[in-house]
Amino acid sequence: MLDEIDDFDIVLMDIMMPEMDGYEVIKRLRKHSKYSKVPVLALTANAMQGDQEKCLEAGANDYVSKPVDIGILFTAMEKQF
Repeated sequence: MLDEIDDFDIVLMDIMMPEMDGYEVIKRLRKHSKYSKVPVLALTANAMQGDQEKCLEAGANDYVSKPVDIGILFTAMEKQF
């Protein structure tokens, strides 16, 4: 799907998804030179110890836990630009 769209500035990545988790999607995004610099914010409801580190290791630029506080989300997004 991303090969058909090249008009986005940031990715909000849900970590807990069926079939393929967000960690794997982030890793695959980073392998493509086209998306290697696109900011990725990881979102997860399972805010467990170590989750932030796992997200950053996978290639996310930042991490926001759910339920998302819109102010925190906007601050995290602004830091990317």
